[in-house]
Amino acid sequence: MFRAQCQSISDRIPGQCAVCLRWPANPVCDACVASFAQPVPRCATCALVVHAAVRQCGACIRHPPPLDACVAALHYAYPWSGLIVRFKFQQHPAWARTLAQLLRSAPWVEPELDQADRVIPMPLSTQRLRQRGFNQALELARQLAPDKLATGLLLRIRDTPAQSALGRTQRMRNVRDAFAVEPLRRAELSGARVVLVDDVMTSGASLFAAATALRQAGARHVTGMVLARADPPGEAPR
Repeated sequence: MFRAQCQSISDRIPGQCAVCLRWPANPVCDACVASFAQPVPRCATCALVVHAAVRQCGACIRHPPPLDACVAALHYAYPWSGLIVRFKFQQHPAWARTLAQLLRSAPWVEPELDQADRVIPMPLSTQRLRQRGFNQALELARQLAPDKLATGLLLRIRDTPAQSALGRTQRMRNVRDAFAVEPLRRAELSGARVVLVDDVMTSGASLFAAATALRQAGARHVTGMVLARADPPGEAPR
């Protein structure tokens, strides 16, 4: 309770680290980044943590996802899970700048952004956008590559129940055909190299469904780029 109160106060005090509460500091201090944001080996196509000598996890080898690559900066655990919840659900869109900096610091992020023709945020349904007030993926993408940002190109055409209580198979079914490319802009994707941005990836169901829609519209290469990668439902934390 006391820590929660301190975090609430820290929102109003400039120059205080949101993790360790030291100040003066950046929104997340260098010591906390060094302690909690060290890069780890990840599967090249779904960003799950793997052993250093492994390029792809077993699931991606057995069932290749519709992503050519997938990168993640953080594990969805303390302290990042709490910060992302505040950013996403407690109307703190200004946190996008700090979180995008964390994402940019991850290996392979800068090269993917440099090579991309389009950087596309995962879209929200109209209902979800109305409830939240902003699209967290759009805010991250705007900070990552404003000159390549393509809004309104990928659409969410069907609102779906929250994924959090569903298993992997149910999640895949839940978002099937939930995304589409704006028909009048399909030509922008012909042969394009695309980066698809989201805040958190759990099972990958939403990201895979969106990537499938982009591929069907002609995208040549699709990279998923997420701030944090969570363990899929039913798996033990790594």
